[in-house]
Amino acid sequence: MIAILQSLVGYLLEMVWVVLAAFLGSYFATWRARSRWEKSEFLDRLNVSLTTIDDGTLHIRTILEMEGERIFLNTPAANKVVGFAKNTTEDDPILPIPEEENWLYLNAILNEVSERFAAGQVKRDLGLPVERGRYLLCLTCEKAGPVRTQKVRAMLTRKDFLLNLPDEEPKFERPNHEVRWRTLHQMAEQYEKTPYRFIEVEICI
Repeated sequence: MIAILQSLVGYLLEMVWVVLAAFLGSYFATWRARSRWEKSEFLDRLNVSLTTIDDGTLHIRTILEMEGERIFLNTPAANKVVGFAKNTTEDDPILPIPEEENWLYLNAILNEVSERFAAGQVKRDLGLPVERGRYLLCLTCEKAGPVRTQKVRAMLTRKDFLLNLPDEEPKFERPNHEVRWRTLHQMAEQYEKTPYRFIEVEICI
């Protein structure tokens, strides 16, 4: 009888710990989500955005947005990207990833982007008519001006566009897009100095 009671008490204590752990985990997750929302800080998500100028207006369009862990495939790698993002500055929004590591992160994003345009590569292989373009991709976290949300952004731009930015400031769809115009010029400057911070991708459609 004593043994049964001891076993029952042990079981109940174990269940209490399980319930308590679940409650604390849920509470922490809710608190963290609320805190990020209030700060407009979502560094654990990665946004791939296409930036271009059309008819004199700067256009920013999302190609994909996912949790960093799904792109970089493991938590430590995703956490390192968040750490790099926190160290960007107004003068240099490109993530300060060491040269020997940079390709690993950019290649993971390139694979995700390429998967979405895989049909174009198959059409090209079959000899079907396709439109091709060469793009540059780099990881940024903008800190300048009225940035609405803090995210890790993989900036995708046509190579010829980035290397030949117009002198005249374009029109902006939103006032805060002025930050992106500044980022483009910073990217162009950094591509000349540190091209390893970029990766080139060919897109066919």
